[in-house]
Amino acid sequence: MNAFSKHRSKGKRSCIDFALPFSAPPLKKQKSQFRPFDLVKSFTSSSSSHARDRIVAMGNILSLIFGKSKASTSHDSRENILGFQQYESLVEETSKPDPGLVTRKGSDARSIVDKIPVYKRLYNESKQRDERLSSLDAQVKLNELKLRKEAHIIKVEEEEENQYDLFCPLTGEDEEEVDNALYGRDSHTILVTHESSNIEITKEIIRCLRPGGWLNDEVINLYLELLKERERRQPERFLKCHFFNTFFYKKLIGRNGGYDYKAVKRWTTQKKLGYSLIDCDKIFVPVHKGTHWCLAVINVKQKSLQYLDSLGGMDSFVLGLLTRYIVDEAKDKSNIEMDAHSWKQETISLPMQKNGYDCGMFMLKYIDFLSRGIGISFSQENMEYFRKQTVKEILRLRAE
Repeated sequence: MNAFSKHRSKGKRSCIDFALPFSAPPLKKQKSQFRPFDLVKSFTSSSSSHARDRIVAMGNILSLIFGKSKASTSHDSRENILGFQQYESLVEETSKPDPGLVTRKGSDARSIVDKIPVYKRLYNESKQRDERLSSLDAQVKLNELKLRKEAHIIKVEEEEENQYDLFCPLTGEDEEEVDNALYGRDSHTILVTHESSNIEITKEIIRCLRPGGWLNDEVINLYLELLKERERRQPERFLKCHFFNTFFYKKLIGRNGGYDYKAVKRWTTQKKLGYSLIDCDKIFVPVHKGTHWCLAVINVKQKSLQYLDSLGGMDSFVLGLLTRYIVDEAKDKSNIEMDAHSWKQETISLPMQKNGYDCGMFMLKYIDFLSRGIGISFSQENMEYFRKQTVKEILRLRAE
């Protein structure tokens, strides 16, 4: 029996015990029919690599530390299997922390091997970051929802305001004044005079706004003047537009139905308008075809032309003439070569008239709605109201 065995036989703990990763309890001889070291020995007999020796040593150490079985833990087993020197070296080797594990220092200043691998710790940390990011993402979505809700409320309020302006009911006093203008005696009485355009409206002229009447040039042109003044009063609410009167297109096509830019060249000087046509959002051109009113629109900013007919017609000839006109106008007034020939010619969805006399009223309301920058949202059923409303606005010389 060597010194190591004698020392262990007295029940005392050797320096090897203190070299173990955890202190093992004093070894006591116990009777058992099953010896784990025998199992290890049988394993070592069939394997001869360094990895085998390491596994065997680890198995011995774990059995000594945790006492998982009732097997004998005498020092003879360690010596017989590996030998003292080999055992000591393997204990020292296995005490080193695995590079795949995280080493922390405990309160007793000993190095303790954390059993959480690095990849797991990083995974858990990334999950925590993901949870924080998810929380932030949820907060962002909630804020976006609130903003959309607020924007929707503002939009609804604006639409309600526009709808109120467009379909504001007449008061009893308004109804009485409108009826007197439409049906009162003395048809030659001058109701209003628009000074800047020098347009006079008599009872006879305004009677075209009775139900079933065809609108005349004076009523249409005065209403267009009122729309122009409305834009100047509130430029933040309305698009920048130019409203040609009913005589412009007749002059542009000339007597032979061709194209005569010189006839209208002086209509749009900077001195007369105070602005250039190419700076406008929309240019409105009333088109009269014998007994029917239509509307052509030059969308300068959108680079397109539109033809609006309450009977569903389309006239590419009219749009072609207006394309030539805007090219000549840009060259003459601003010295700009405008490629308007590549602009789109469009048709849009429109409410249609259901009779043979409301085309003029439809044309005026097309202009009214489009100059507001809103969609056209009226129907034939609104025409009686619009006729009365137009009488009221003409009598006030103010478009709402």
